Amino acid sequence: GAAGCVATLLHDAAMNPAEVVKQRMQMYNSPYQRVMDCVRAVWRNEGAGAFYRSYTTQLTMNIPFQAIHFMTYEFLQEQLNPHRQYNPGSHVVSGACAGAVAAAATTPLDVCKTLLNTQESLALSSNISGHITGMANAFRTVYQVGGVTAYFRGVQARVIYQMPSTAIAWSVYEFFKYILTKRQEERRAGK
Repeated sequence: GAAGCVATLLHDAAMNPAEVVKQRMQMYNSPYQRVMDCVRAVWRNEGAGAFYRSYTTQLTMNIPFQAIHFMTYEFLQEQLNPHRQYNPGSHVVSGACAGAVAAAATTPLDVCKTLLNTQESLALSSNISGHITGMANAFRTVYQVGGVTAYFRGVQARVIYQMPSTAIAWSVYEFFKYILTKRQEERRAGK
C-alpha cells in the first residue's frame, strides 16, 4: 500500500506538467503549435505553479479511481472466475468493466483537473479571481458554468478510453503472473 502511494505521488509529480501541456495543446483554437512553445508560454505567463495547479486534484482522482478499479476487478473475478485460474477472457472483461466503472465514477474529478490545467476562457470569464486555483474553486466554477451535468462532460469518451487500457493492463498482468508462477512451480518440481 505504501509503495503504491509513493509510486502515485512520484508518477503524478512527473506527469502533471506533461498533462497540462497536452491538454492545452488539445484545446479548441489552442494558440500552441509545438510542445516547447506551450511550455515556454505557460512558464512565462503563469509561472511554474501552472504546471502543478491540478496536482492535488490528480492525486485526489487517482486514489478513488484505483480503489474502485481494483475492487470492481476483484468482484468481477469472483463472479466470472471464482477458482482464480488463468482465464484471459475473464481478465479482459473484468479489466474493461473495472476501468469503465472507475472512469465513470471519477469523471467529475477529471473535469475539474482539466479545467485547472487548461484555464478555459469561458470558465475564466465566470471566475472573479482571473485564475482557477484549487479543487474547490474548480468544482464551483464547473457548476457555475454548466450545472451538475457539466461534471460528466466527456464521460463516454473517458470510459471508452479506459476500457481497452485497463483490459490490456489486467490481461498482461495476469499473463505474466501466470508465467512466473508456472516457472516457480516447475523449478520446485525439478528439485
